[in-house]
Amino acid sequence: MKFNRNRRSFIKLATLSSAAAMMPISSIKANSLMGNRKFRMSINPGAIGVSVNQNELLEAAAKHGFEAIVPFSGTLAEWSDDEIKAFLDDMKSKKITWGSAGLPYNFRGDQDAQTKGINELPKHAKALEKAGVTRMATWIMPTHDSLTYLQNMELHATRLREAVKILGDHGISFGLEYVGPKTLMAAKKFSFVHTMAECQELIDAIGEPNIGFQLDSFHWFCAGETKDDLLALSKDKIITVDLNDARAGYSADEQIDGKRELPMATGVVDTKSFMEALVEIGYDGPVRAEPFNQPLRDMNNEDALEATYNAMSKAFALVD
Repeated sequence: MKFNRNRRSFIKLATLSSAAAMMPISSIKANSLMGNRKFRMSINPGAIGVSVNQNELLEAAAKHGFEAIVPFSGTLAEWSDDEIKAFLDDMKSKKITWGSAGLPYNFRGDQDAQTKGINELPKHAKALEKAGVTRMATWIMPTHDSLTYLQNMELHATRLREAVKILGDHGISFGLEYVGPKTLMAAKKFSFVHTMAECQELIDAIGEPNIGFQLDSFHWFCAGETKDDLLALSKDKIITVDLNDARAGYSADEQIDGKRELPMATGVVDTKSFMEALVEIGYDGPVRAEPFNQPLRDMNNEDALEATYNAMSKAFALVD
C-alpha cells in the first residue's frame, strides 16, 4: 500500500520555496547529531510529497539519516504478529524509533462518518499498541461555516473524547494541533481554536489524561507566541512537534497555511528559540517537517528526503 496523504482537503496547497533550504550542508547524518536534545528527527513522507509504504519508509529513513518514522496504522492493522515483530527487529537494528501516527479517520465529517471512524479506531489502536507506538495526533480547523465557537467547541470535545478514551486504553497519547494563520481563521463565517491558549481550553474540555499538544513552529509564529509560552508546557503534554519556516516578505497575519517553507529556509520563524525551548523542557518525542511546499513535492523521493534532512539538520544543529 502506498502512502501519499493530503492532510488538508480544505486548503489548496500551492507555494514557492527558498532554494537555500534545498542545499546540502553536511554529509553528517542525524544519528551523529544527538547532543543536548532528547527529541528525535522524524520523517512524515506525505507531508513532503514522498510516496512510500511502511517498509520503504524504514529503508529511506535509514539511508538518509532520520531517527524516527511515522507509523501507518492501516498497514500495521493488516500485518500479522510475526510481520510486526520482524519489522520492529529491523527498526531496532537500524536504531530507528516510532514517530506519531495520524488519526485514521475524519472526525470533522457528519455523524455517520464519526460513528464509522470510532468503530474502526480500536482496530488501529490495537495494531499500534502491538507495534509499540505511543503517539497519535490530529489538527484543528480554525474556522467553520455554520457553528459558533462554543458550538464547535462542544462538537470537538464530544467527538475527540471518544477517540482519546479508546487510544488511552491502548497506551497511546493524543496530540491536538492548533492552526495559527489568521488568513485561514477568517476564511469562513465563524472562527475557532487557533492559539495555544485556546487549544488548552479544548484539551481541558476533553478532560482525558492522555491528551496534549501537537506543536508546529509555523503556527506558533502565526499565533504571535513566544519562547515563554513553550516553556510553560510540560514535556509530557507535548505529543509531537512539526518544524517549519514561513515565507519571507509576509507578516505573521499574512501567512497562508498551505504556503510554508522547510526549516531554516527564510529565518522568518525564530527556530532557535523554538528548539531551545524544546531542549529546556526536556521534550523527548519526534520532530518532523511539514512544509506543504509545492517545489518540494515536485521533487523525486530521493531529492525530497535529502532536502528535508538537510533543512532539519540546520535546525537541529542550533541545539546540538
